[in-house]
Order: sequence, then C-alpha cells, then structure tokens
Amino acid sequence: ADEGQPEEEARPGGAICNLVICNDSSLRSQPIIFNPDFFVEKLRHEKPEVFTELVVSNITRLIDLPGAELAQLMGEEDPKLPGANSTASGFFRSLMSLKRKEKGVVFGSPLTEEGIAQVSQLIEYLHKNLRAEGLFRVPGNSIRQQILKDALNSGTDIDLDSGEFHSNDVATLLKMFLGELPEPLLTHKHFHAHLKIADLMLFDEKGNKTSTPDKERQIEALQLLFLILPAPNRSLLKLLLDLLYQTAKKQDKNKMSAHNLALMFAPHILWPRNVTANDLQENITKLNNGVTFMIKHSQKLFKAPAYIRECARLHYLGSRAHTSKDDLDLLTSPGSKELQPLKSQKRSRLDSCHQEETQQRTEEALRELFRHVHNMPDSAKKKKLIRQFNKHPSALTPSSDVATPPAPRRARSRSFSGLIKRKVLGTPVIQERKSRDTTPEPKRVSKENVHLLQKCGSPAHMSQGKLKSLEGQKEESCRRMRAHLLSKDSSSL
Repeated sequence: ADEGQPEEEARPGGAICNLVICNDSSLRSQPIIFNPDFFVEKLRHEKPEVFTELVVSNITRLIDLPGAELAQLMGEEDPKLPGANSTASGFFRSLMSLKRKEKGVVFGSPLTEEGIAQVSQLIEYLHKNLRAEGLFRVPGNSIRQQILKDALNSGTDIDLDSGEFHSNDVATLLKMFLGELPEPLLTHKHFHAHLKIADLMLFDEKGNKTSTPDKERQIEALQLLFLILPAPNRSLLKLLLDLLYQTAKKQDKNKMSAHNLALMFAPHILWPRNVTANDLQENITKLNNGVTFMIKHSQKLFKAPAYIRECARLHYLGSRAHTSKDDLDLLTSPGSKELQPLKSQKRSRLDSCHQEETQQRTEEALRELFRHVHNMPDSAKKKKLIRQFNKHPSALTPSSDVATPPAPRRARSRSFSGLIKRKVLGTPVIQERKSRDTTPEPKRVSKENVHLLQKCGSPAHMSQGKLKSLEGQKEESCRRMRAHLLSKDSSSL
C-alpha cells in the first residue's frame, strides 16, 4: 500500500475465531461465534493488576522505557509532558476544569459510555457520507454546529438524515468533541510509549539500525498498548480509527489520504493537551506519522496478540481452582458428570501410553549399551561387563539385535557333542554340576549353536514352527548318536 492508501482489510479466512456448534436442535442451524479475546477481557475485568503486569512486561520487551517513563505508563507517577510548566498551559487547564464541572454535558466532560453513545450518532452518519470532498478539513457552518452541539449536550434525539446538517458540520463537531476532552484519547501516560513505538526500525544483516519502520513490531506494540487503555477510550478509539480507515479508502472522492487525516486528528487524539507545535519540536513528525500508521493498520490493532490470549486462557483453564459460582454450577451439571468417567479413561490411556514409551526408550538404550560392550575387544573388563548383564537378564530383552552371545569361558562346553551327551544322559549330570557350583554360571553356547543362531535369528524373533524344527533336528541328532554308540558296543562284544 502506498502512503495515502490504508492497508486492505484482512480476509475473512485469516480472522482468528472459534466456532462452537450448539447441540440444541432448534439452534443447530446457526453456529455461535466464540470471541477469541474472551479470556483476555475476563482477566482484564476480574484481575486488572495481573492483566496490566502481563501486558506491560511484553511492552517493555519491545520498547525501551526508562524507570520514570515506565512508572508513568503504569500510572505510578504523573506524566511529564512537553510544555507542561508554561503559564499558558496552566490557564488552559483551569479553564477546562471549570468547564467539566457542568453536569450533564457531553462536550468537555471526561469520557463515559453515555458520551460515546451520543457521539456514535455522528460517526454513524459520517460512514454514510464519506464522499464529501475535504471531509474533516473543510469547516462547517458555525451556527448549525452550535445547534447540533446543544442537542447532544441535552441528550435530545437528533435526526441527522433530515438534511438540516451537512457532513462538514458533523465532521467538524466530531473533531471539536475530541479536542475538548480533558486529555487526549490515547491518554497522557501513554505519550512517551507512542514516541518509542515510532522509533521501532528494522536492522540490517550487520545488526545496524535502518530507517525502515519495523511494521510487525509496531503493530504488536500498539496492540499491547491499546489493551491497557481505559475501556471508554478504547471503545471510542476503535470507532474513530475505523471511520478514518474507511474515509481514506475513498480518498479518490474525498481527497483525504491517511496522512491528511492524521494531520487533522493527531492534535486531538495524541498530542498532549494545551501544547503547541513549538513545544513538540522534532516529535511532531513522529506523532503525525504514528497516527497515519494507526489509520492504515486499524483493522489489526484491536486484537490481542496470540501469546496474550494463550496466557489469559491458561490462567483460567490451566488451574483447577473455580473462579465463580457459574463455574461450579457448570461442573455440577448432569452433562459434566457423564464426562468425568470419559476424562478418567482418557487420562489412564495417556498414562499407559507414556509408560510404554518410557519402557521402550529404556530397552533401546540397554540394547545399544549391550551392542557397544559386545563390540569391545576381548579383555577382562569386557568379560566383567558381560557377567553383569547375565546377572540381570531382564536388562536384555528378547528383541536384542545382537545375534552372537558373549564368548564362552570353558573350552569343554564348546562342542556340539556336549549338548548331545546331556540330552542322552538326562539331567542328573547337569544337576550334579549345579550342586558343585555355588554361584550360578552364565549360560554358554557352542560354536555350532552360534552358527545355527546366526542362520535362524534370535529365539525371540523365531516363530513356534522354527523352534519345533530346531528341537526336531536336535532329537534326530541324539537318536543317531545313540544308535551309533549301541552299534559300536555290539561290535566290540
């Protein structure tokens, strides 16, 4: 977008909102739109101190505010503004305070919801008449403006569509209302923060600050700053910036770009009260450009950043504490009782899945450790480690990827004939050997068995058919050996 044209509105598909489908058959045809900032507004209303601390901590992450300016932003100190010590400013303040003492007056009074309701009539009328050339720049008729002002102050219903008033009358009166507020719409305590936001620039590859504005950080900082505005100020600011945004979109008809509109409204919504352009000096350009930026990006500035929404949501949903009676009533409803068993079942499934994953990772680590020990060169240390593994067979699961077991210790058990003899002679020999050995020896496997295991794979990966086949081969070998021994005995006899 060029300087005069505001940025196009975000597409509906890019808007962030949740749809909650109602189960009531009478309302099922229409979805209920859930406000994504619901928990943000809830936190702001119920715990303003917590909310302010959350927002301000993120503002100071984006802009550098010294101690005095931070205290002013938090409302702990009175704002120190340019030209505040001049005699003229003191006179103007006294005049405005006397004017605010009149009861029931919209103009010159502190901003209230009732005042916004009256002024919103002007904004609504101007939305219908955005094509008037020089809108907000060309002054209206002073007599008609006074009649309209008296009607708004008295609360009289006004028919602006009757043709009695011109759009320039209404536009000038809107500026007059903003200019007579006790403080600017963006408040005095936010003044220094807006100056710092205007200084947010991009950095080059070497980390040097450039003259190109960092739009993303500026938008984020303004979103945060608008969150801590007083509620009436924020409401009216949103209505006003939307009107100016729509006006700038019609600049081909009304000749009022976003920058031209900023020149008209910056003194009313951002400049400190009772100061002149000379008091602001070099800051006047920053302030005018800041209002121009707000007009162009107004459609993005009144959404809370995603991390603020998440923090607010977790503040309420992340704890088990119930903050209101409505929460307790909701939890004790019949539907919630039906959901409790489902929640417990889901939690138990999650716990079991977590335990299985932990067990699986432990077994994989043990298998990796065993492979590392197996690949070590033969040494006393390797044999000691293997004996430790054999003492805790549960550490090595059947799914171990190592195909060859540790090297045997005794040469006598290496032959396949030893296994056959034990099969032929039965278990007495094995039991006698076990009785002699006070400590259990790890199970040894011969070279022939190693070769057979390498062909067939580990027992854990063999099917029952392969195991039966292996047992059959062993029985067949035993039978042949027994027949051979009997034939030798008979021949010798």
